Amino acid sequence: MDIHQAPAADEALVGRARALASGTLANALDGVGLHHNVVEDLTPVAPGLRLAGRAVTVKQSADTYGSFPASDFKVGAMIDAAGPGDVIVADAEGAPYSTWGGMASAAARHKGIAGLVVDGAVRDVEEILEAGFPVYSRHMSPTTGRTRLKVEAINVPVHIGGVGVQPGDIVVADGTGIVVLPRDLAPEIVARAERFAADDAAALKELEAGRSFTEVMAKYGNI
Repeated sequence: MDIHQAPAADEALVGRARALASGTLANALDGVGLHHNVVEDLTPVAPGLRLAGRAVTVKQSADTYGSFPASDFKVGAMIDAAGPGDVIVADAEGAPYSTWGGMASAAARHKGIAGLVVDGAVRDVEEILEAGFPVYSRHMSPTTGRTRLKVEAINVPVHIGGVGVQPGDIVVADGTGIVVLPRDLAPEIVARAERFAADDAAALKELEAGRSFTEVMAKYGNI
């Protein structure tokens, strides 16, 4: 297994991104020409558990039961590689075998990890909810990934839900969806999204004051 270091996070920028809705960030992604950085077909285990943070990426291989030694499962190595505020982003090839469960969620929450996004499966949903740990996945399945999944590398480029993720990218997820902000463009994307959010707030005040939606849309075209 190869383990690399993720680039350092700009904590202030991550905090600004955390305050923005995924839809607002998606509008900003369009504005910089990134039309395919919204993750498809991954959903939250439970509503109301947002996440935002630097991506610590994990590449997994998937196969049938008994294909890999149990020691290759390495959930502990995934947690060890992530620090407070990081998001673990795991590419499990979309397999319906659980990468993650309740005990891992409790350990990650205790360490201050911001959440998990996995193109694969998780289990122990009730325990994940009890831990209050944000998790987004393609499947929920009781089937263990042990001997079915192998951690190949940590902090290498991965693909989840049709989107490429590099170590150090900023990942933001809420009840609407998941967006990936490439590290080099993240400052511009966040600044654009903040302007859009300010326009949205101003438009809402005008709607509450009695202006029609058509009038407000004419003034604030990014809603």
